[in-house]
Amino acid sequence: MINRIAVASLPADVPEFLRSRAAQEAMDYYGPQPDRWRSADQGLYATMVPEHDINFEVADLAGPLPRHRYDYMAALQVAQPAHPGIKLTAQEAGLLPYATEEDWVELMSAMRDYRGLVAAKQDTRPVEAEIVFLAGVLGHFVADGSQPLHTTIQYNGWTGPNPHGYTTDHGIHSRFESDFVHNNIKESDVAPLVEGTKPAVLKDVFEDDVNYLRHTNSLVEAVYQLDGAGAFTGAGTPAGKAFVDQQLAAGAIELRDMIYTAWVRSGDPVPAYRKN
Repeated sequence: MINRIAVASLPADVPEFLRSRAAQEAMDYYGPQPDRWRSADQGLYATMVPEHDINFEVADLAGPLPRHRYDYMAALQVAQPAHPGIKLTAQEAGLLPYATEEDWVELMSAMRDYRGLVAAKQDTRPVEAEIVFLAGVLGHFVADGSQPLHTTIQYNGWTGPNPHGYTTDHGIHSRFESDFVHNNIKESDVAPLVEGTKPAVLKDVFEDDVNYLRHTNSLVEAVYQLDGAGAFTGAGTPAGKAFVDQQLAAGAIELRDMIYTAWVRSGDPVPAYRKN
C-alpha cells in the first residue's frame, strides 16, 4: 500500500514510466520481496534480519549514528566494553537506516543511467525496469521504518521492567502490522493524507531518514497503549485505525520524497572517482 500510494503521488516532472499504473503494480509485488528473500534460506535470513530494524536502545549506546554501516559497526565494537551485559553487534542493534540509504543510492545511480540513455537516444527499457525494482525494494525498508516496533527492542511483546503493564504477548507485532491492516485499512483512507502534502527534495537523505525513524520510535509506547485498549483486535477502534492510517501515510510520504529526491539529485554532476 505504501509503495502504490508513493508512486501515485510523485510529481509530474518524474518520468511517466515511474508514475504509471504498471509501476504501481510492479512495486506492489517488489515491496514484500526482502521478506521473501530472507525466508528462502536460513543463512540469508540471519544476514538480512538486522536490515529491517534499528533498535535505538542498543544503537544509541555507540553514540550518534555514523553515516556508513561499517563505521557504525566499528562504533558498536568500540562501545562494547562499557556495556558488558549487552551485545553491541549489528545483529542486536539493527541496520535499517543503512539498508535504506544504500538502496537509495542505488536508485539514484540507476536514474543517472536513465538520464544518460535518454540523452544518447538509446533504449531505456532495461534501466526503467531496474529503477522500478529498486524503488520497490526501497519501499520495503521505508515501510518498515514507519512501524514503531521496527525501531525498538520491544518489537514483539514488552521485555524487562514493565511498570505500565504492557502486553508481553508475542502476537502484538503481527496483530498490529499485518492482521489489523489487512482486515481494516483501505488505500482510499490513506491516500488523501498523502495527497494533501507537497513532494519535497530532501536536503540530506540519511539525516532525514534517521529523523523519520526517531519519530517512529517515539510512538512505541502508543502502540502498546492502543493494543491494550483493543485498538488492533478484530475491527479495532477508531483511534487504532487513525493511528495506522497516519503511519502508513508517513511511510508513503517518506518514500515518495526519497524517490523524488533521487530523481532530482540524479541530474547533478557525477562526483569524481577517488581511490582510497
